[in-house]
This record gives sequence, C-alpha cells and structure tokens, in this order.
Amino acid sequence: MKTLKTIFLATTLLAAVAVQAQSVEEIVNKHVAAMGGMEKLNSLKTVKMEGSLNAQGTDIAVVMTKKHQEGMRLDLEIMGSSNYQLANNTKGWVFMPIMGQAEPVEMSPEQYAGVNSQFDIHGALIDYKSKGTTIELVGTEKVDNNDAYKIKLTRNGKVSHLFVDTKTFFVVKSTSKAVGPEGEMDVESGFSVYKQNADGYWFPYTITSANGTIVFDKITSNVTVDNKMFEN
Repeated sequence: MKTLKTIFLATTLLAAVAVQAQSVEEIVNKHVAAMGGMEKLNSLKTVKMEGSLNAQGTDIAVVMTKKHQEGMRLDLEIMGSSNYQLANNTKGWVFMPIMGQAEPVEMSPEQYAGVNSQFDIHGALIDYKSKGTTIELVGTEKVDNNDAYKIKLTRNGKVSHLFVDTKTFFVVKSTSKAVGPEGEMDVESGFSVYKQNADGYWFPYTITSANGTIVFDKITSNVTVDNKMFEN
C-alpha cells in the first residue's frame, strides 16, 4: 500500500511539473493553433454574434457586431425598447431608454477605454507583441474544476489576466480592472462552449459575467459591416 501511495504521489508531481514546464510562448503558440492558426485568424475581419442574455430571470435579445480594430456595436432589446452602445476609434455612445435615457450619452474616457479593448476580435494573445503587450506566465489555477494557465498581460501600463485551458488551449476566463461610478472594480468573464461557425472560426458560444450569461445561437463572420453603424 505504501508503494502504491509513493507511485501515485510521484505521478501527481510529474503531472504538475509537466504543466508548469510549458513556456508562455509555447502556450501562446498552442492557443493560436487551437483557434485555427495565424493565417486563419488574420482572415477574420468582422463578426456578428446573435443570442440572448439572461439577467435576473429576464431574457434579453443580444446582437454584437464588431469590425477588427475599427469599432463595435451592442444592441439589446429589453421589454420592447431598443438599447445600444457603440464605439469607433474616436469615441463611443450609450443609449439605454430602459434606464430612462431620452437621448444617447457619450461614454466617459473610462467607459470608452473598456469598450475600445473589445475591437480586437482575434484575441489579446494573437500577435500580442505588435500590439505593444508584454505577457508573463504566472502559474496555473482551477477554472470550472479544470487546470488553466494564468497569463498576465501588460499594455499601456494596464494589467489583465487570461486563463488558458491546459488541454484545449482555449481562453476560458479573463480578469481585469475597470473604473465605474463607485471607483475601480474587478471585471471577470468566463468563456465556454467553444464551437466552429460555418466559416470554420472558433468562438465561445457562452460568455458569463457579472451582468449575466450570454448564449449565442448564431455567429457569422466576415459579413459586410458599414462603419456608419459605429457612429451616433
């Protein structure tokens, strides 16, 4: 029995060493491969994601449209009212009549910074050096009972973390800081149910955050997107 325990312990330790032995560059390369490869990712120019957000028991129709590094628009149909937030490379606006807004309001610099980071539809780890980002492998953590590499990203003095599953090499969680009405707060999102769409691009079809869970039932890529939809 003691011998069996020794063997089990040694096997466990070797598995832990194997996980830690991955360099951050190896992890990024495997992540790129899991997402279809650099050539495939570079061919992704636009994306339109349609689904629903369940927030406090209410289902909200969601349409998210993005053009790589140029703009994004989020449309929300809530209790018969059309709400949106949109942004381009200059500024962004929010229009939420469900919250009593009578007209669109320009985003604060803090709000815009948070939305602007979403223009990158390839993912923060893809070609990260050219984006001025430095990365560091912090270690591993459990995400939904699975091991994930925790990678620290630093860009323009701002720090965020991505968690990459040690088996699939998909990003399964992100954490960052944001400035809200009550000061700095933690922002966390979870990504799951990765599937290929009709064009062969991989996307998480379920995204979970403090606002609720979005489940996408349709994701189309490289659709024609007029930049005017990112203007108020």
